[in-house]
Amino acid sequence: MCYLAGEYPPMDTRRSFLRKSAALASLTAFTDLVLDDTLKAEVARVQHLDPLTVANDEEFWMNIRQAYTVSSTIINLNNGGVSPAPKVVQDAVDRYNKLTAEGPSYYMWQILDKGRESLRRKIAELSGADPEEIAINRNTTEALDNVIFGLDFEKGDEILLTKQDYPNMINAWKQREKRDGIVLKWIELDLPTDDVLYLVKKYTEQITSKTKLVQVNHIINWTGHINPVKEIADAVHAKGPEVMIDGAHTMGHFVFNVPELGGDYYGSSLHKWTSASVGSGMLWIKKEKIHKVWPLMGAPDTQDVNNIRKFENLGTRSFPIEYAIANAIDFHNMIGAARKEARLRYLKEHWVNQCLDLPKFHLNTSMDPRFSCAIANFRIDGMEPGDIASKLITDYNIHCVAINWENIHGVRIAPHVYTMPSELDLLAKAIKKLAS
Repeated sequence: MCYLAGEYPPMDTRRSFLRKSAALASLTAFTDLVLDDTLKAEVARVQHLDPLTVANDEEFWMNIRQAYTVSSTIINLNNGGVSPAPKVVQDAVDRYNKLTAEGPSYYMWQILDKGRESLRRKIAELSGADPEEIAINRNTTEALDNVIFGLDFEKGDEILLTKQDYPNMINAWKQREKRDGIVLKWIELDLPTDDVLYLVKKYTEQITSKTKLVQVNHIINWTGHINPVKEIADAVHAKGPEVMIDGAHTMGHFVFNVPELGGDYYGSSLHKWTSASVGSGMLWIKKEKIHKVWPLMGAPDTQDVNNIRKFENLGTRSFPIEYAIANAIDFHNMIGAARKEARLRYLKEHWVNQCLDLPKFHLNTSMDPRFSCAIANFRIDGMEPGDIASKLITDYNIHCVAINWENIHGVRIAPHVYTMPSELDLLAKAIKKLAS
């Protein structure tokens, strides 16, 4: 039936129409990614090529770059902090914000909130996990704080962690130490290293009968060092303690399967290498462990229900940002996880290989593919990391981050899929000048 201008359908009809329209809108995040014709053709062109062949196919990666809204004046090489979201993700956030603004309490709780299960399945597929082991959080800190503050410990129980761990995790454990009298035992890592046995020994040699949990960084954020987590986790479990994995920098970075890492708990930030919007994260807990962890935010039947959803009781939050995670995963899958990993490795090697022979240049990251991917950290004899980073941004418009943490001193370089080799050529040129 048609209605003339100024006329409206009967109330029941309008309500039905609005409900159906909103429901359809809520599903758009989970449909196939909409690509422009050029990018669609490029994806089809490389679909059956070996990832290593595509890694230096600049035509393909230039089209990927066009899908981002990257600065034309700043070369962003701090993607390890926060990666930009591609335009399709930005558009999704805008779309859901506008929908929410039409009637926040209705669209948030009656429509958008219902889409979480589809999103959970997408994240589960990305991580290789069971959807019933995946909670949607805002970042790694929130995810792992659920574990740090949620496990029952007694005074004198021991936790092992490294001095090279992320400050937010360290501070959370220190708070439990002050409040509950647990004992923190510190591992000191000498990096870089290619020695798996050394790393396994460092994570296990201090374990006693009182040790309840060992925290293991999948990637040490300061240098990009990838730990042999499976080997470490197996060795730790053989002695009794549980393993919590800080995977802030790994989801969407390279190919792996979360359950196969061998840990009991894992958290990651999706606004880094997965390119979701800022404030996107995930928590994985092995199914049989869920019941023993209290949620950070109180939830109904918190301790009795073996339900991963108890860790999502955040109250009012940004549904648009949460929903757009699905678009980021679609974009990641469109590139292809193996192609993406190969490109990130290619980009790191592209600039590092131009600098390795410089007399004053020192790489703080292993070049062994088992122990690094996109991120690398370097230092120059006679220069402070902060001075190097300052010169790079002032003289070359290259944004990176200086690292001075425990025994790690250098500058971290983290390109992403939109980074062009020509930008890394400029970085190498700048390093050569600074090291001359």
